[in-house]
Amino acid sequence: MNNQNILDDFLNVPSAFKSQFIPGKGTFTFVSNLTGLPQVWTLDQEQKPVPYVSMEERTLGIYHAPNGKMTVIGMDWKGNEKQQLYLYREGSSSVEPLVQSPEHFHYVGGWSPDNKYVSFTSNRRQPGYFDVFIVDFETKESKTVFQYDGNCDVLSWIDNENILISITESNLDNAIYRFNLKTQEKTRIGNDKQAAGYKNVVMKKNGDGGYLLTNFGAETYYISSFSFAAPEKLKKLVHWPEWDIEEIKKSPEEQRLALTVNEAGYLRLWLYEPHSNKKEEITGFPAGVIESISWMNNEEFIFTLKTPSMPGDIWKYSISSRSVKRLTNISESDTVSRHSVEPQLCSFTSFDQLEVPYFFYNQENEKNKPAVIYVHGGPEGQTKAEFNPVIQYLASQGFAVAAPNVRGSSGYGRTYIQLDDARKRMESVKDLVWLVKDLIETHQVDPDNIGIMGRSYGGFMVLAAITHYPDVWAAGVDIVGISNLRTLLTNTGAWRRRLRECEYGFLDQDSDFFDEIAPLHHAHKIKVPLLVFHGLNDTRVPVSESEQLVTDMKARGQEVELTVFDNEGHQTEKRANHIVMHQNTIEFFLKHLTKSTMEK
Repeated sequence: MNNQNILDDFLNVPSAFKSQFIPGKGTFTFVSNLTGLPQVWTLDQEQKPVPYVSMEERTLGIYHAPNGKMTVIGMDWKGNEKQQLYLYREGSSSVEPLVQSPEHFHYVGGWSPDNKYVSFTSNRRQPGYFDVFIVDFETKESKTVFQYDGNCDVLSWIDNENILISITESNLDNAIYRFNLKTQEKTRIGNDKQAAGYKNVVMKKNGDGGYLLTNFGAETYYISSFSFAAPEKLKKLVHWPEWDIEEIKKSPEEQRLALTVNEAGYLRLWLYEPHSNKKEEITGFPAGVIESISWMNNEEFIFTLKTPSMPGDIWKYSISSRSVKRLTNISESDTVSRHSVEPQLCSFTSFDQLEVPYFFYNQENEKNKPAVIYVHGGPEGQTKAEFNPVIQYLASQGFAVAAPNVRGSSGYGRTYIQLDDARKRMESVKDLVWLVKDLIETHQVDPDNIGIMGRSYGGFMVLAAITHYPDVWAAGVDIVGISNLRTLLTNTGAWRRRLRECEYGFLDQDSDFFDEIAPLHHAHKIKVPLLVFHGLNDTRVPVSESEQLVTDMKARGQEVELTVFDNEGHQTEKRANHIVMHQNTIEFFLKHLTKSTMEK
């Protein structure tokens, strides 16, 4: 098989994710890009994937009614993330519009237990304010039930009269409340004396309380139980002090919780019994990332599994037989399996003695290899042990690839995630320079052929690296990146501005600093070729962030190329665009990082 065929297979392999059981139906749905766009699928009687319902654009969310007879499906338009809601009825061949206001966002909070209403939040009143609505699925009439001048989400229904809402307090912290739809009374869950994060709330059937994840008083997220009899008191149940618990799902009879623990970017799967405090790890499947746990009955649950060599498929665990079974083979590829490499978990000591972890992809331990550093977005994101076609193909072609979790990344505790806040922003960029030193000293990569790429905030990191440390790099790729934090905060959506300011710094206090560090203002220092991609409909990082940088560089005759996808937003979801972007990225690195290496 030639290299082009290998590349084609890497870029075209589909995946399955967002597994979700359909109540009372004995089967499940999932999202897959089998047709080139994320759509809803299920399995037929022969366990083959078939469309559940087809949508015109990408599917963002799937919400099955408690009776399993109806489903709300969220769809945006050309990547703009302004999700509109549609109703699918069992046996129908199409969907009905349910909640439509194309200029606004809609985030679903789930179905009422009696299958009559769907809750959602939307910024219809003001761009930066998200109010709570409920819609009657029969009449299609929506009404506002709670107004909030900020970011608010519905987590779930408690019963037909009460919902759980989350009010965002900062980029890391929030408060959760029981809200009564009739009396408008709010009851806060958890301690209000100290800022903390609360998520993944699961209610007990009796509605008296439940379980949640919180990092209150701790570095990492753990499971607590709560009761509405004393909602301010949380009881810690199980905690891995070094690692976050990321997801919990309660079994139908409420005897068990399935949970995942994020250990340095690998997700471990566990069963926990609250009444006995017994926990047991589930093994028997490849190491990677586990998401979207969904109980089918008291004995079985499904989940999505992604690994560095498997883009994603749906698996099932059976308690009685203590066995794991793969239910879909959508991402199965001989080429990907044969040419992929499992990463090595490494770390380096940065400029201030901080230990920084990274994944290292390397097929053969040869000296003077070209290398690429892949920087995640967020910035409070985390590179995990999951498939990335660019990383894997570059590794198969003799590159060394490092994917770091520099300071500011999630997954390593509250202190670590705040190490790059506000005016400490450039310290995470400096981490990248120390990573380069480690790659040269520890892995003997070619110091003259090191490239860097990143998406979103990772794009900012690329631009900051090649402007503030221009002699370190040989090429750069920026995907939907930020060229100036001041112009980003000025032009991004009002619904995001305050939360991003909590992380980056505030326009009225830190604009001088934003201008001081802005890659846009240091673009004249760039010495390497730069490849830039952006989606025209990006509501997070406006396309102007890329356009202003590229215009500035081209005026000086610097080597830069911009590709704007007019039918994408912040993500690149359409397979045709996905292939163009990744193929161009790979060809770019092959061109600019291998010539002098071969000459050596």
